[in-house]
Amino acid sequence: MGLTSASTGCRLLDSNIENIRKSSDYTIALAGNPNVGKSTIFNGLTGLHQHTGNWPGKTVSNACGICSYNNNNFLFVDIPGTYSLMSNSQEEEIARDYICFGNPDATVIVLDATCIEKNLNLVFQSMEITDNIIVCVNLLDEAKKKGISINLELLSKLLGVPVVGTTAQNPKTLKKLLSTIDDVCSKKIIPNPNKVKYFPIIEDAILMLCPILKRLIPYSKTNLDRWIAIKLIDNNPNIISSIEHNLNIKLKDDDRINEKLDEVNELLLENDINSTNFRDKIVSSIVFRAEDICNDIVIYKNKANYNRDRKIDKILTSKTFGIPIMILFLGVIFWITITGANYPSSILSNLFSYGQEKLLLFFEYINAPSWVSGILVLGMYQTVTWVIAVMLPPMAIFFPMFTILEDLGYLPRIAFNLDNYFKKACTTGKQALTMCMGVTKWEIF
Repeated sequence: MGLTSASTGCRLLDSNIENIRKSSDYTIALAGNPNVGKSTIFNGLTGLHQHTGNWPGKTVSNACGICSYNNNNFLFVDIPGTYSLMSNSQEEEIARDYICFGNPDATVIVLDATCIEKNLNLVFQSMEITDNIIVCVNLLDEAKKKGISINLELLSKLLGVPVVGTTAQNPKTLKKLLSTIDDVCSKKIIPNPNKVKYFPIIEDAILMLCPILKRLIPYSKTNLDRWIAIKLIDNNPNIISSIEHNLNIKLKDDDRINEKLDEVNELLLENDINSTNFRDKIVSSIVFRAEDICNDIVIYKNKANYNRDRKIDKILTSKTFGIPIMILFLGVIFWITITGANYPSSILSNLFSYGQEKLLLFFEYINAPSWVSGILVLGMYQTVTWVIAVMLPPMAIFFPMFTILEDLGYLPRIAFNLDNYFKKACTTGKQALTMCMGVTKWEIF
């Protein structure tokens, strides 16, 4: 049996996921970084038309769709695109909670074939939560254009999980992905993830907590002991609260855990690891592992272009030049937006003023009461046209320019440069776009 057509096998589902999944055989979580074609794959598999976007926070809820394959109904849950599961933003929390507590039968993580190294961060973090992972390397056509080839078989061997290469617009590659999902759900393929090994002292700290956690957490979730141990050491209150709520357990109030945590923290402090740099140690281990894997599996036909991109990255994200270059770019964009918007705003304002005069003459001609023309023309028409004349031109300039920066890959660098500063305000560098939009609106008014 093949993949059913959209007209017979797929439908959009808006009610509660737990009620929906009762009518399906398997539930599949579809995760991935933003802009890797995840929603396109979701649309191709389910026949739906979930909209895609290139801005942070575009999707902050789970879209669902069903398709039939090999006499099985698969419920696909398209969770928000995220770079990490460390709960720094709303979309990361939704993605993390569904992968961890939503009990999907398999989790498909979509990677961008043109930048595997950056995308592997999400794969390794997900491995701490679930074993049933399938890696989908998408945008193979784009990688080919850039002279990038990837050894998918070796990648599967190094990760210990099935790896499928896809081009989202190619139904044949999507059918292969669906076949692999079916094999994993039916236990024909059993993933055995090769998880990241952290610094030895951190591994010792994790092992100290795991025996206690195995006895405390529900039996069906004992695979989460290692991940929960990391989050307890990291002491992130949002994640710990989510774990306690979803697993119906108490972690911070358990005397055995608190005693063991004190021992763990003392051990880590003896090795210069504290609450400030613990997460950095975890992330650096993942980054080093991702880099090693990419060195083995990725071949660049034009190595000079790759090295050039790395050199540009070092400049754009450096402590010395990163912020000044970012300020220069944003300053130019703001100047072009504000200055360039004056001309079309003036044209629209004059056009709408001309229309307002004609409307007032019309109401005067038909002897309409002054309060009617006041409401319709001086109230509704004047307000709406004023907003259009003031807001439309800068938006028409600002958003295309930011789209160009996104396509060039500069927006993630801006987020990286601003991340430390935004953390002081309890948010992340990804909110840079929102901040820029707010500044632009303030300048306009």
